Amino acid sequence: MASNELIDAHQHLWMMSERTYSWIAPEYGPLYDDFSPERLQPEIAPSGVTGSVLVQAADTYEDTFYMLDVAEHSSFVQGVVGWVPFDRPREASAAIDVLAKNKYIKGFRNLSHDYSNPKYNSDDSWILRPEVLETIAMIENKGLAFDYVAVNDAHIKNVPTLAKKFPKLKIIVDHFAKPDIAGGKFEPWATLMADLATYPNVYAKLSGLNTASSPDWTFKDWLPYVDHIVKAYGAKRVMMGGDWPVCVLNGDYVKVWKAQVDVIAHLPADDQEWIKSKTAKAFYNL
Repeated sequence: MASNELIDAHQHLWMMSERTYSWIAPEYGPLYDDFSPERLQPEIAPSGVTGSVLVQAADTYEDTFYMLDVAEHSSFVQGVVGWVPFDRPREASAAIDVLAKNKYIKGFRNLSHDYSNPKYNSDDSWILRPEVLETIAMIENKGLAFDYVAVNDAHIKNVPTLAKKFPKLKIIVDHFAKPDIAGGKFEPWATLMADLATYPNVYAKLSGLNTASSPDWTFKDWLPYVDHIVKAYGAKRVMMGGDWPVCVLNGDYVKVWKAQVDVIAHLPADDQEWIKSKTAKAFYNL
């Protein structure tokens, strides 16, 4: 019997009024605001989503502890992808030891896609720095997962190094590495992502496609990209995320989830079930 579970494996929360989110500036318009679980609550039932994984939105302990607090007092949140200072391995070691004791911690992430911004390090290969790799080794040793944000070809090209160096580390590429759907571009993204699929510890997250699309997008715009990933990775290495509240830049939570369900509706029922919930549950040990 098919499950009715639908796991949102990529949900953010942030409270601009309470803490710092270095990348969120006024020019981001509607994102420059508070996004609490109470604000999302009215959209959960219409979306069909039955549970979520919160993912870090700031390279700070404050963000991680806020998510853990929400998880502890929520029947909806099933896991948290937190933050530790990847480039400070001694400190990261202590932080991982403490955080890994919390049942909601399922993995870690840094805002590595933003480090090519001059206000950071202007380094698309930051994730491959020796001190960063030292921290990633600790995450692997703890049996926790690693979310990686890739938004350009250079970011994607870092993943094979990680996959080979840490074969027991479960790695997921967030947002399908942001293909240029609005521009109708398929290559070199398609080849690069298919190459990553040859590493069995690399997964792909079907999320954030609406903000890579034109303003009048429909799920049909996503079909070539989704079909390519599912064919390359298999349904057992693909999961879905709503990317709230970033999704409001080009749609809304309910619309995105309807589209994500529609875009896989032609797949076998078992594949749909893996993409909707089973992959996320296995990957994050929910």
